[in-house]
Amino acid sequence: MSTILLTGTSGQLGGELQGALASLGRVVAPNHAELDLADPDALRTAVRNINPSIIVNAAAYTAVDKAEAEPARAAQINTTAPEILASEAKRCGALLIHYSTDYVFDGTRTTPYTEADGTNPLSVYGSTKLAGEHEIAGSGCRHLMLRTSWVYSAGRNNFVLTMLKLAQERSELAIVTDQVGSPTWARALARATATILQQVAAGNTSTGLYHLTASGSASRHELVRRLIEISRAGGRSAGWANLREAKTADFPLPAARPPYSVLDNTKIHRDFGIKMPSWEDQLQEFLGGLPTA
Repeated sequence: MSTILLTGTSGQLGGELQGALASLGRVVAPNHAELDLADPDALRTAVRNINPSIIVNAAAYTAVDKAEAEPARAAQINTTAPEILASEAKRCGALLIHYSTDYVFDGTRTTPYTEADGTNPLSVYGSTKLAGEHEIAGSGCRHLMLRTSWVYSAGRNNFVLTMLKLAQERSELAIVTDQVGSPTWARALARATATILQQVAAGNTSTGLYHLTASGSASRHELVRRLIEISRAGGRSAGWANLREAKTADFPLPAARPPYSVLDNTKIHRDFGIKMPSWEDQLQEFLGGLPTA
């Protein structure tokens, strides 16, 4: 039976992965108190003690705006920790699965980004995640890096849950129309990861960098409009906000966001046969599982 070391279980994706990977092996999932990824020596020691055959790194510093004021802390988690995990994976012969982000791109395109497209992050968060990718790619370990985007779940603060709450509390919401991406449910990501590992166990030797997001794309405004429509249809609340169109410039934030960060998923479909459900179908299933009260 494989031993799977899973990091980041307190995060959106890590929490979903813990359940999705349970049938694939013995999952060792230390929490932050048990394993601080900002402590290089502790991280190396933990990997050597566990001696995993698979490392799934779902941990990340994802506070995009806070990272602008804490670049060293962001780099510890997003760059140095992946470097150490990659080095240890190579040492013990483990497969490393690591998650990255659409924020490695600057968003100047208007068509989906492929894995071969040039990167140009606009923020500390994006830069430290890209540096983590480079460390893994240069380590020589067997790896799968999965870039995803606009992740949400029921377990942690995120854009979808925040908008759901505000739509019930306010009479009007101003949502930007000039940020376009692929809203992706953490559970769908976890399911896809389990499918990938099943294929690896069956002999699929594909490795490297892949894009893995929900199919299709939406602006932030389109996402919130659909969120409200699905919630209304499900009888979630009688009081709903009206939506007003806005621009990113109307809401100055410390970190710049790529205006367009849709990722092309052709490569992962070709190599693993994975086609993620549409962002609307994922949102529908996600909302269907939330309490209506």
